[in-house]
Amino acid sequence: MASQTVITVQPQFSAAQQRGEWQTGLMDCCSDCGVCLCGTFCLCCLSIQVAGDMDECCLCGSSVAIRTLYRTRYNIPGSILGDFCATWWCTPCSLCQLKRDIKRRREMGIF
Repeated sequence: MASQTVITVQPQFSAAQQRGEWQTGLMDCCSDCGVCLCGTFCLCCLSIQVAGDMDECCLCGSSVAIRTLYRTRYNIPGSILGDFCATWWCTPCSLCQLKRDIKRRREMGIF
């Protein structure tokens, strides 16, 4: 007869599931000048880098889907509408913020 597992303690939120935050703001371009310059002069290159960092197709690096995926992966508050607005009206800033966040999380060992 197979034994049944009895759950006596409910699962709790782990540190990875707690509310996250962006490492830098949307307009914090000066916090990483290299990323800012790449976003200003070669947005396509930065988009490909972000998509590669996220293990996604190189054509979707600056998409709403990538930003939403990243935000939900790290439990950063926001909405798809907010992601859409950031990528639609401020594509370079949005992409730079995403790349800066990836770099900082990689340095902290949580990417």
